[in-house]
Amino acid sequence: MRKVEIDEGSGFCFGVTTAIRKAEEELAKGETLYCLGDIVHNGQECERLKQMGLVSIDHQEFEKLSHTKVLLRAHGEPPLTYHQAQANQIEIIDATCPVVLRLQKRIKQEYDSSMAEGKERQIVIFGKNGHAEVLGLVGQTNGTAIVIESLKEVNCLDFTKDIRLYSQTTKSLDEFRQIVAYIQEHISPEATFNYYDTICRQVANRMPDIQRFAAAHELVFFVCGHKSSNGKILFQECLKVNPNSYQIDRPEEITSEQLKDFSSIGICGATSTPKWLMEECKRVIMKE
Repeated sequence: MRKVEIDEGSGFCFGVTTAIRKAEEELAKGETLYCLGDIVHNGQECERLKQMGLVSIDHQEFEKLSHTKVLLRAHGEPPLTYHQAQANQIEIIDATCPVVLRLQKRIKQEYDSSMAEGKERQIVIFGKNGHAEVLGLVGQTNGTAIVIESLKEVNCLDFTKDIRLYSQTTKSLDEFRQIVAYIQEHISPEATFNYYDTICRQVANRMPDIQRFAAAHELVFFVCGHKSSNGKILFQECLKVNPNSYQIDRPEEITSEQLKDFSSIGICGATSTPKWLMEECKRVIMKE
């Protein structure tokens, strides 16, 4: 008999849950609500909210709006977005994750103090170039922060100058620690180095948990949108312990060929994966 289990720890993180709740509350009022970017990196959930009336827009479209409501998703936005909203009399529904907000404030304080003191510090962000959260963080420094995507890029830093290291909230904790160790080893004695572990623990703690879940099943379906940075990292954790792991975006991608030799099947997902989508995947598997 086939056993199918959904990972209890998978699904929306606090920040995404809050953003979607705020969107649903506003949409229930029957007014037009825009969202700056996809509210979550999951096509199925975005489509569900689109059917409820949520209109996703990009920054170019945002600049043309006025006298309306715009929701800012959990990833956060740079200061320029708030200035544009005020100028165009746009009401902001701010769903920026509290963890991201605290990080933005810390980076802005660092930048402001370095400017006030006239000290040339390198504010470095370990994150994905172009990612919405990272754009919001770089915006706190008037565009001067240095973004590094991996340990391989650390050499672009000037080790004779002060370094302040932060991280995108959804990055790998292990790689962050490797970057810290490398900078500590190479920083000049005349320069200072401070680092701040700003990785969300709800995300970081998912890695060992998802490894245990994947190892406990013969076959694993990891459900997440293709744009999810967090999803890419977590899926690799599945693969480390279970080569019979598949990343899927929707239930329709599950095939009978994948299922035929396995009796214990696990379904898990990213912090941007809705529970209802994992439930749909389970229903498809049980029908086969």
